[in-house]
Amino acid sequence: MAYDMVIKGAKAVTPDGVKEADIAVQNGVITKIGSDIEASGATMIQADGQYVFPGAIDCHVHFNEPGREDWEGFETGSRMMAAGGCTTYFDMPLNCIPSTVTAEHLLAKAEVGRQKSAVDFALWGGLVPGHIDDIRPMAEAGAIGFKAFLSKSGTDEFRSVDERTLLKGMTEIAAAGKILALHAESDAITSYLQMVLANKGEVDADAYAASRPEEAEAEAVYRTIQYAKVTGCPVHFVHISTAKAVRLIREAKSERLDVSVETCPHYVLFSHDDLREKGSVAKCAPPLRSQQSKEALIEALSAGHIDMVSSDHSPCHPSLKREDNMFLSWGGISGGQFTLLAMLQLALERDIPFETIAEWTASAPAKRFGLQQKGRLEAGCDADFVLVTMEPYTVTRETMFAKHKQSIYEGHTFPCRISATYSKGRSVYREGEIVSGIDGA
Repeated sequence: MAYDMVIKGAKAVTPDGVKEADIAVQNGVITKIGSDIEASGATMIQADGQYVFPGAIDCHVHFNEPGREDWEGFETGSRMMAAGGCTTYFDMPLNCIPSTVTAEHLLAKAEVGRQKSAVDFALWGGLVPGHIDDIRPMAEAGAIGFKAFLSKSGTDEFRSVDERTLLKGMTEIAAAGKILALHAESDAITSYLQMVLANKGEVDADAYAASRPEEAEAEAVYRTIQYAKVTGCPVHFVHISTAKAVRLIREAKSERLDVSVETCPHYVLFSHDDLREKGSVAKCAPPLRSQQSKEALIEALSAGHIDMVSSDHSPCHPSLKREDNMFLSWGGISGGQFTLLAMLQLALERDIPFETIAEWTASAPAKRFGLQQKGRLEAGCDADFVLVTMEPYTVTRETMFAKHKQSIYEGHTFPCRISATYSKGRSVYREGEIVSGIDGA
């Protein structure tokens, strides 16, 4: 049988473990994984000594287009994802102008993505006050699910939900057969504590962390679980930062509720000490936690109590990152390029099998969101894969592909590097360079 491409001598990270194997591709699909595959007439990629992972699926990024392309956009953002081994991403409905809260806005944004994106993508719709009737049309237009905030989103265009909107929205989302992605922090707690601290003139890193305690996350998770019981709405809890919240979600799963949970690389690599040291590049919501809380979260992740890992890549223009008042600084970490590398670092430090990393970064999100041809190195799946070389890599501004070179990851050394990324068999990144002439997804 003739193939378009054959990867030879790879250490393939399959659902059954790491296997020495060749990988054959035809028409953008993995056709065969086995030994000594005949490569006559095919493009041959010699991958001796390199690991091949399924392309990462990042279900949580903010590319801000249209309207705020000066923060990030589909072109720079998608190429950054390719450089990090991500071949599919889900773009959030906020930070762009207009927000993605109608079918018209969703379709217009999708067209921009098709023209500019280097890899595959999906789009979240928004659950906000005044747009309950837009949920069904957005679902029919292809929204992967719907995002809502219990606390303030950070932009005026995307409002957080009140209790009635949340309940009605969850009912509609369930009826449409979709999933609610929830930013779970109690606005009552966070707004009150911020007011108290700011009135005392306390606006530094410690004050910011104190204004968003673990209890704010746990309260919001608990409340939403009760609403899920009432409405039957599937819920995906985004960027969970505490073992307390994970325990509540585990209890909900034990009651057979349709819930899932993600955490982010920055919560397992960094702590509040980094916010103190690095300043606003390390500000996010929920905030980085104490070293003790970080360790508890890693234990929960290692024990299999967290379903997946996503970046929550949330960049901004550098002028919005302020050091004089942490409350007024933009709250988001630029890190979409480093999710797979961060998880591989954790795997090597904590003796976690590489197939578990592939599950967190690829197969679990594919399964949760119904991407049946993605997320696994198996015959019949899309030829989305990443070649990883076990050589140290230090992040510099020159090697960042995000539009703005401001990141908590600057100066961080990973124990490995991404050497190549393929999207449906197309080379989109190779040895530090974005491959020219790539088509949109």
